Amino acid sequence: MSKIPLPFSIFLSLIFFPPIITPSSIIDSYLYGGCTQQKYTPASPYEANLNSLLTSLVNSATFSTYNNFTMVGGSQQDVVYGLYQCRGDLSMPDCATCVARAVTKAGDMCRGSCGGAVQLDGCYVKYDNATFLGVEDKVVVLKQCGPSVGYNPEGMGSRDAVLGGLAGSGGPFRQGGSGEVRGMAQCVGDLSYGECQDCVSEAISKLKSDCGTADYGDMFLGKCYARYSIGGAHQASKAHGKARGPVLLIVALLLTIILVSSL
Repeated sequence: MSKIPLPFSIFLSLIFFPPIITPSSIIDSYLYGGCTQQKYTPASPYEANLNSLLTSLVNSATFSTYNNFTMVGGSQQDVVYGLYQCRGDLSMPDCATCVARAVTKAGDMCRGSCGGAVQLDGCYVKYDNATFLGVEDKVVVLKQCGPSVGYNPEGMGSRDAVLGGLAGSGGPFRQGGSGEVRGMAQCVGDLSYGECQDCVSEAISKLKSDCGTADYGDMFLGKCYARYSIGGAHQASKAHGKARGPVLLIVALLLTIILVSSL
């Protein structure tokens, strides 16, 4: 698979609320990734379709924050499905940069595999030879919880209010804040409105129960995520180059997967 060159300019457009991750890490930060164990034959029609798909993902990201493609071939075994999605507060140039980097990462990490997925902080890319488009997926693929700050009724009340606001909001991308608490949630664009609501509600419920009184939390399910940060805890964690709390990493694809360590 040919390696797609990376765009060189990175500018972040901030809207409504400050991000819960520092701008410099929006595109660069690798969260998780995985590859299917099934391999394709080199120089096969499937490889040609896969290369065409990945090129389409990168090209489309220059003008749209979400898209999906199905590349068909002479037989069913040549078909490849794929999608990408950018975080809702990224500008189009940043979206294109992020998707190009995610595609490059997937190409390097999953060389020869029929399927792969990469989640960077600012975007998500997935492809497979088994269709996953339009299929709801609430399997936990990544959970990160910061250190506990102890139970603070005011702080936890603000967090729960922010998360509740995200659960009740419409649209695939949601963000909000109250005091020092910032939160965001997003669904993959192939879900219906009802499926999106169901997925986000599940992510928020798991986030609250699993992260407890942590100063930040991330809960990524197969087709959505919910995140919060209190007092810039995400920024502090990224500034030190590592997460400060326990990290559970589970990468789930429709086929058997291989867990891949983050860089």
